[in-house]
Amino acid sequence: MTAPGAFARGTDDGAASLAPVGVICGSGRLPLEVVAAARARGRKVVPVAIEGEADPAIDALSPTWLGFGQIGKLADLLTREGCRDLVMIGGIAKRPDMRKIIGDFGTMRRLPRIVATLVGGDDSLLKKVIRLFEEEGFRVIGAHEIAPDLLAGAGPLAGPEPAAEIAAELALAVRAVVDLGRLDIGQAAVVVGSRVIAVEAAEGTDAMLRRCAEVRAAGRVRRKGGVLVKCAKPQQDLRVDLPAIGPDTVRLAREAGLSGIGIEAGHVLVAEREATLAAARENGMFIYGVAPLAHRSGGQADE
Repeated sequence: MTAPGAFARGTDDGAASLAPVGVICGSGRLPLEVVAAARARGRKVVPVAIEGEADPAIDALSPTWLGFGQIGKLADLLTREGCRDLVMIGGIAKRPDMRKIIGDFGTMRRLPRIVATLVGGDDSLLKKVIRLFEEEGFRVIGAHEIAPDLLAGAGPLAGPEPAAEIAAELALAVRAVVDLGRLDIGQAAVVVGSRVIAVEAAEGTDAMLRRCAEVRAAGRVRRKGGVLVKCAKPQQDLRVDLPAIGPDTVRLAREAGLSGIGIEAGHVLVAEREATLAAARENGMFIYGVAPLAHRSGGQADE
């Protein structure tokens, strides 16, 4: 078994960029797209599917399935495959299953550090997870670094350029998301007219949009239209947890009676791009890439 940090000794970032990349795959379709896109660009990818989280369809990409928390087996696998870079993509709804850890002596040896990662908000947790892998000698990179075509561009992506009234809604929603992000709460908000009617918290964007539909159905929001905006948090480490939209986002936004969706250009992933944009067009909605946040601190959050 390789000692923590041993693999990275004697390497540099240039060599790492040419080496195989490990991709830890959580839930959703994005992990499949990231793996496929990276392979299409000529990168060797070692996909690792998280049991109970990853989409079963990922079997088509020949992954190794591991239980969430089996850090020892994961580190050994990636080292054996020659991986220096590591990408984490997809949702993880559960905490580690300690039953999976029993018998994995590499994980048991690391258990105090693993337990220490389970305290704090999303950003705190993700920073600790990154640090855990870096201590093992891996370089954690963003999904957009191996699959840049999945990032949203700037300007109209589907539908027309937003009119002045809608542009004002987008601007207010961006301000709401910025304030939300600074508190490490969420990455999305819904604005109707001059009113913020919903913000994303631990329930996620889909549940927030369902809540918006319920509020509308109850007659508590009578004005038509409105916008959803998703941005990365101002202090967010862009290597992990980039916000994303997909066909379900469009469907739920339509059911909530919204006119369209604004997403931060260069900082939001678009899953199933063609289907997502087509769904917006078919429903008379827009998807617009808003300018990146001017006050973002950079590619990585401050430690």
